[in-house]
Amino acid sequence: MRAERGHRILAGTESGLSVISGAEQFQVHELAGREITALARGDRAWWAIVEGRAIWRAVDGGAWREVATLEKWTATCLLPLATGLYVGTESAHLLRLVFHPSRGALAPVPSFEEAEGRNEWYTPWGDPADIRSMAVDRARAIYVNIQVGGVVRSRDGGRSWKPTLDIETDVHQVIVHPPRPGVVLVAAAVGFGASRDGGSSWQFYTKGLHATYLRAVAVSEETVRVTASTGPGSRRNAVYRKALEGDDPFERCR
Repeated sequence: MRAERGHRILAGTESGLSVISGAEQFQVHELAGREITALARGDRAWWAIVEGRAIWRAVDGGAWREVATLEKWTATCLLPLATGLYVGTESAHLLRLVFHPSRGALAPVPSFEEAEGRNEWYTPWGDPADIRSMAVDRARAIYVNIQVGGVVRSRDGGRSWKPTLDIETDVHQVIVHPPRPGVVLVAAAVGFGASRDGGSSWQFYTKGLHATYLRAVAVSEETVRVTASTGPGSRRNAVYRKALEGDDPFERCR
């Protein structure tokens, strides 16, 4: 689910894409009956992963159109950049689509296949690790979250990648603070992590949480919100909030 300017909310579901605007809600007819697994907002367009194998785009005010398909892997997340679109996949591959007026082709990013520490990425159940989320800050540093593989960072436009934390923290989502370069936040199996130097150092916080297994994190100005549970599939879950700065405990949202 993503919010758009003017308080429009786009929600991807198993049966299509819904748009909520004030008291109105409607389905995008081009995507009716098709599963939407990820949404991302670029400078002038929305992007979507459709049924795991197709990339669709809607330029502001225009209709949704398919622009590329994946042949080998299932797509998991999107990161629009000024230089092109990154697509994360299962088995931890990173693809790039150069923007074209109509249809384009996705190609693997060779440098990501050689990322430092890649041979250590794994999953507890024995499958290859997947890319879970991606983010870019105002300094144009790119962060890619692999489960289980931590967060790798590129400061040179994707030409090289370096790990930023121990992969055993088991990160589930990485985001950046939009107006603050270098502030990187993660939801992980060991709690909420924050870096203020672009991932060179981290502090983790768990005070006030009933459990440390976090699946999602969001930031609004100076407030952080996370989801916490006792583990995958657990029914003991809750949403918490805390100030971004300081060591105050998390407060449960009721």
